[in-house]
Amino acid sequence: MIEIEVEDAAWTAVLPDVEGVVLRAATAALGTVEGDLVVLLTDDAGVQDLNARFRGKDRPTNVLSFPAAESAFPHLGDVVLGFAYCAAEAETQGKTLSDHLSHLVVHGVLHLLGRDHEDDAEAEEMEGEEREILAALGVADPYQAEHEAQA
Repeated sequence: MIEIEVEDAAWTAVLPDVEGVVLRAATAALGTVEGDLVVLLTDDAGVQDLNARFRGKDRPTNVLSFPAAESAFPHLGDVVLGFAYCAAEAETQGKTLSDHLSHLVVHGVLHLLGRDHEDDAEAEEMEGEEREILAALGVADPYQAEHEAQA
């Protein structure tokens, strides 16, 4: 089960099918994994508060993932996204909010499943998995511009 909580109405004002976008992305990222999760669509202040309390970083960010303890199974954890940060990031990167949100949800869910990007090898593997999932959803490679700039 994927529970979606829309705490900031800006999400639905700009993206009326926001829950459908999140559900498709989270379902695709889960694949065949059994379990449930919560995706909270909030504002930047909410994300900043959580980031400060749980990560010691007093600033907003695009997505936070909070994996659940194994003893909480079937709950896999929670993914939290802040509207203004995500919307500004999508605009800066020349992406639709729907595509950017899909990418961030996939990214967040993969963290709940134990994927990480702490070193280059992990990052490359996780990005590859994200690309594959997003391509199946019809979302362009979110890392293409970054990789072209490095070439």
